[in-house]
Amino acid sequence: MAIGDKLQQAKDLNNLRKQAQQIQKELKDTLIEVTEADGMVKVVFTGEQKIEEVSIDQSLLNPSKQKELQEAVKSAVSQAVAQSQKVAAEKMQSIAGGLGLPGM
Repeated sequence: MAIGDKLQQAKDLNNLRKQAQQIQKELKDTLIEVTEADGMVKVVFTGEQKIEEVSIDQSLLNPSKQKELQEAVKSAVSQAVAQSQKVAAEKMQSIAGGLGLPGM
């Protein structure tokens, strides 16, 4: 491999690193909100799959509504994780294509 090729490869890798850092910042700043139980349960995740907020309507805090609350929280968290994974995958696809990986 010629020196020019190695220099270009190093520049390309540096550009990919910068793009990855930018995407990571965008994911940190991206908020994904999911509601369940007619809006009585809300979870907010970042694009990095970190929980920012959980909000539960007081009416669901009744012991007789325990199962409904558990199911609503479980569903909301599952949906938020899936959406944050999708957002991250879409953002990362732009730089993965630059790596020349098959299927990206």
